[in-house]
Amino acid sequence: MLATLILIPAAAAVLAAVGGARVWVGWVSTAAAALLTVGAAVLAGVVLADGPVTFGGGFLRADALSAFMAILIGSIATLAAWFGVPYLRGELADGHTNRGGARLYGVLVNVFVATMVLAVLAESIGVMWIAIEATTIATAFLVGHRRNRASLEASWKYVMIGSVGIVLAFLGTILVAYAARHVDTGTDPGLSWPALVAAGRHLDPTVMRIAVVLLFLGYGTKVGLAPMHTWLPDAHSQAPAPVSALMSGVLLSVAFYAILRLKVLADLALDPGFARGMLVAGGLLSLGVAASLLIAQRDYKRLLAYSSIEHMGIVAIGAAIGTPLAIAAALLHMLGHGFGKSVVFLGSGELARTEGTTTIAHVRGLLARNPLIGGVFGLGLLGLLGFPPFALFATEVTITRAAFEAGLGWVMAVALVLIVIAFAAVFVHAQRMLLGASASAGDRVPTAGGATWGPLVVGLVAFAALGISIWPLERLLHAAAKVLVT
Repeated sequence: MLATLILIPAAAAVLAAVGGARVWVGWVSTAAAALLTVGAAVLAGVVLADGPVTFGGGFLRADALSAFMAILIGSIATLAAWFGVPYLRGELADGHTNRGGARLYGVLVNVFVATMVLAVLAESIGVMWIAIEATTIATAFLVGHRRNRASLEASWKYVMIGSVGIVLAFLGTILVAYAARHVDTGTDPGLSWPALVAAGRHLDPTVMRIAVVLLFLGYGTKVGLAPMHTWLPDAHSQAPAPVSALMSGVLLSVAFYAILRLKVLADLALDPGFARGMLVAGGLLSLGVAASLLIAQRDYKRLLAYSSIEHMGIVAIGAAIGTPLAIAAALLHMLGHGFGKSVVFLGSGELARTEGTTTIAHVRGLLARNPLIGGVFGLGLLGLLGFPPFALFATEVTITRAAFEAGLGWVMAVALVLIVIAFAAVFVHAQRMLLGASASAGDRVPTAGGATWGPLVVGLVAFAALGISIWPLERLLHAAAKVLVT
């Protein structure tokens, strides 16, 4: 089952290489992502019933956290692949890519999904590092998909900054391996996650302190936490809309998954306050940077990118609190953010096509001219701002409650001030786009086809459903939180 979850998107990548720019390739990718989601749900049921499962002599391993992340990856990948069918057809028609570029897009998107699944199913933190590095290679070409100056510049910036981060994570992984080889018990756990956890209290604290700093900086770069965030606005704003949805809604969470795993080792080998301090600093700094830059933002895709930095800051604070309640809320926040950000990034792709611009000042009266896309885009933004009934309202309230219960009320108070500033900035920009007067406000945009609005509506419904009830995921969330609490 574990190998199959990786082979499904890998097989879709092979079919994309064979099929090229044909429409059926996009539908095969959509079906593969949907099948991945179903397989992840089945895996979750198996894990909850029987405990962690392994494959290949321990090469792959899934516990409740891995299963939850696989569901997140499959769900958002399904929406992105579904929307990608008409999107890529439009890119070809508008001359933004050619058939070779379309073929490469189909291959790399599925490779991207496969590498993310490998990252969350790998038992070894070394294999996890390799998989996350592989996501950088795949997405670098996807960011530069249009091959114009802006996209190529964003791609190179992403590669350069991301490579620095991944090298730091590599050095941190080497130091963990070094500490593991010299555990007091005389055994070498290697880089196996369960073995490292078992030996965690015996790991050399001096070596682990350096390793944790390097790992936090390395994977924090991939997450987009400030001050390592500078690649994110350019890459997310220049990537094709479905790729932006995957990067913001899934890749950031997969990178944060690595931080969550390694926080467990840090809490075992060191004082729990060490990792907590770094997460609090990274979370508050990310919220501050996002809030300040959202105010003066002029491009709505960059606006969404800075919003991702804000939400990863909230997740970091939830992880810093470290209680089962806070961890469960942080995980649900990642899933809710994935659905919300996929809706608005996919919607931004349709907006860019119909409006011919990504400049906020040039988009006015959107609800009057394009009520379907404007309505879905606006509701998605409201959900990301924390309005009920969407999931992020519940998660932010829960993280706030957990912070005060854990004695971190001052951290949450500062965070809430910054969240309110970010809220006001996004709200002002959104209302100008959706409700502002426009000289062409009377010109209605033709309604998009079902393949365009279908994934937007489904994503929005899922986003709201998570805020109303988490019953299907409740046991899995609690089990995943227990994995991360020492």
